Amino acid sequence: MARPERVSPPVPQRCMIRNPLDNCGPAGHDLGLMERGFPPARPGMRIGLLGGSFDPAHEGHAHITREALKRLALDRVWWLVSPGNPLKERGPAPLSERMARARAVMRHPRVRVTELESRLGTRRTWDSLHQLKGRYQGVRFVWLMGADNLADLHRWDNWEEIMAQVPAAVLSRPGHRVSPLFSPAARRFRRDRLPEPAAPQLAFADPPAWTFLNMPMSDLSSTSIRGFGGWSHE
Repeated sequence: MARPERVSPPVPQRCMIRNPLDNCGPAGHDLGLMERGFPPARPGMRIGLLGGSFDPAHEGHAHITREALKRLALDRVWWLVSPGNPLKERGPAPLSERMARARAVMRHPRVRVTELESRLGTRRTWDSLHQLKGRYQGVRFVWLMGADNLADLHRWDNWEEIMAQVPAAVLSRPGHRVSPLFSPAARRFRRDRLPEPAAPQLAFADPPAWTFLNMPMSDLSSTSIRGFGGWSHE
């Protein structure tokens, strides 16, 4: 009798982040073998994105990050330490210094400090979001911003596109508890605002969708730290 042909077990495939459309790997597999510098994530994960120059990062940033994790029921928060802020004339400290400071300030197992915008080659928020959504298909991103950013959002490039791409959570900061709610961006998307008790469901909302979170305050700011001489790169 002929011996049955031996069939080798299939070799599991792994999706590469640079090919997000590949239908490979078991359900729930991390989107990676990741390229260097790109954190792993699984489809369905709720990930908050906190962008900025972090010049320098401080406890106030860490405070709102911990609050966002809790209040928005996020699985992760990624800090996007930008190469530079297009809205500021004076350039920030070198990226390597700001990354080192950010990692020293933000120590949490569910928070990743990244230089994703540098690796993506993006300088504008709308472009960064577009690139991340393409690379991490199925991940539920939430854009995190301070209330001062909401007040100025209408000055950002393609600001309406930012709101159309992912849900956004506006985190209250000292001196900005009420006035940003009357800003052009808040008025433009007033019908898309979720009440604060619905914040844990924000990641599942179809954009445009946003919520405004009042939270315990931290008076620290990067500007005040530089003003007191606590951070200098000159």
